[in-house]
Amino acid sequence: MTNRYGIKLDSNGYAPSIVQEDTDESCFLCGANGRVDPLNRHEIFGGAYREKSKAFGLWVSLCHYQCHQVGRHAVHNDLSANLELKRAGQRVAMKAYGWDIPGFIREFGKNYLEESGC
Repeated sequence: MTNRYGIKLDSNGYAPSIVQEDTDESCFLCGANGRVDPLNRHEIFGGAYREKSKAFGLWVSLCHYQCHQVGRHAVHNDLSANLELKRAGQRVAMKAYGWDIPGFIREFGKNYLEESGC
């Protein structure tokens, strides 16, 4: 199975992450290795766009408790941390797939970058 850009997906529908190279080795946010706090895959664009995030490689590994679910600055608890991750994902996706901002919006419904042209 491949995405529409010909990138091979794993059995769970994930393309290799285009945001993080060492997904099996460390948390994207804090760099921890997952020995104390296991690593989870986090789709950067969730909800209706979760499957697209998986298929386009827009996911990262995060420490389950501290950076993903429970911690004070975990992406599911801290709107600013979540927005920064979405901005990083949008920048990488636009570069990797040759999209401009309207192209990204067609795929993911919204522009997460600041108006200053980030």
